[in-house]
Amino acid sequence: MASRKAQNPLTALWMRVPPYLRNRYFVTLLLFLVLMIFIDRHDLSTQFRLHRTVNRLEADLERYDRLTAEAEAEKLDMEQNRERFARENYYMQQDDEDVFIIVDQ
Repeated sequence: MASRKAQNPLTALWMRVPPYLRNRYFVTLLLFLVLMIFIDRHDLSTQFRLHRTVNRLEADLERYDRLTAEAEAEKLDMEQNRERFARENYYMQQDDEDVFIIVDQ
């Protein structure tokens, strides 16, 4: 009588897995990718969040550059036309003038 060796159920299950999935290099690569994409400190979601923050800060920088340019133009205009600026913004007048303030409603 020939005796059969008892097969381990895990071995039978392991043999049913396709050969490329049993390759240790493939498994190592797969584990590495999972680690880098989901678990690492610099994972994919962190990179997207940082990219969004950089875009927002660059937009803020452009807005502040525009506001600075407008303020410099206003300052230059004020320095060149001091009398007009004082009359329009502070309602100053000369002694022989009357100032009428018209308010739009």
